[in-house]
Amino acid sequence: MGKTRHTLTSKHYLSKWAKSSLIASFILSGSLLLGVFGYHVWGELTWLDSLVNASMILSGMGPVDPIRTDAGKWFASFYAIYSGVTFLTSFAIFLSPLVHHFLHHFHLGEKND
Repeated sequence: MGKTRHTLTSKHYLSKWAKSSLIASFILSGSLLLGVFGYHVWGELTWLDSLVNASMILSGMGPVDPIRTDAGKWFASFYAIYSGVTFLTSFAIFLSPLVHHFLHHFHLGEKND
C-alpha cells in the first residue's frame, strides 16, 4: 500500500492556530475575571488592585498586595494553584498546531508499511 501524505495549506494551518489562540484567550480571560472577582470579594481589594493581583498571579509573577482576610487567603492559595495549571494548559493549547505541524513535517508518529 502506498503512503498518503497529509499536508496543511497555509490557510488551514493559520485557521487552526487562530482557533487555538481564541480558545487559549477565552481560558485566560475567564481566569482573569475569576481572579479579579475573588480578590475583590474575598480579599477586600479595590477593583484595580484586584486586577493587578490577579494579573500578576496568573502570569506567574506573584502577588502585589498583602491579603488580610482569612477568606482572601484561602482564595489566593487556590487561585495561585489554579493559575499555574491554567497558564501552562493555555500555552499548550496555543502551541498545539505548531507541534502538530512539526510532527507531520518530520513524519513522526507515522507507521511504516
